Amino acid sequence: MHDQADRMHDIPNGTAGNSGPLPDGQTATAVDSGLEQRLITAEAKATEMQDAFLRAKADAENIRRRAQDDIAKAHKFAIENFAEMLVPVKDSLEMALKLDTPSVDSLKEGVEMTLKQLTSAFERNRLMEINPQPGEKLDPMKHQAISMVPAEQEANTIVSVLQKGYMIADRLLRPALVTVAQ
Repeated sequence: MHDQADRMHDIPNGTAGNSGPLPDGQTATAVDSGLEQRLITAEAKATEMQDAFLRAKADAENIRRRAQDDIAKAHKFAIENFAEMLVPVKDSLEMALKLDTPSVDSLKEGVEMTLKQLTSAFERNRLMEINPQPGEKLDPMKHQAISMVPAEQEANTIVSVLQKGYMIADRLLRPALVTVAQ
C-alpha cells in the first residue's frame, strides 16, 4: 500500500487520476476536453481520407474499365479502314469477270488498275513491300534465305527473290524469301 502512495507522489504536478493542478494552471478536465477535440478532428480527417481513397479507387477502376473497352473496340475495328480500301479492289475484279468477251489488252489494263488500287490501299495502311535487289546484303530481320547458291558476288548477298516480304509499319508480317550467294 505504501508503494502505491509513493508512486502517486512521483507523478509530476499531481496529475494522478484526473484531479489536481496541471502546468499552466490547466485542469485534467481541460486536457481531456482538448484531447477529445483532437480525437474528433483526427477521426474526421480519417473519414475524409477514407472517402477520398474510395473515390480514387473507384476512379481508377473506371479508367481501367474504359481502357479495356477502348482496347476491345480497337481490336474489333482495327481492320475497318483497310477493309474499306479493299472493297473497290474486289469490285474491280468482279467487273472484269462480268465482261462477255474481254480482250487480252482490256484484261491486262483492268488488272493493272486493280493492282494500283491494291498498292494504294497497302501504302495508306503502312503495309510495305520488302523486295530486295540482287547484290543487297542479307538482312535476317527482313529476309529468309531459302538456299545458298554459287554466284559471282559477295557472300551473304541476295542473288534472287523468290517471294516478296511485307511489313506493317515497323513490324515484319512476312519475310522476303531469297536465295543467297555462298
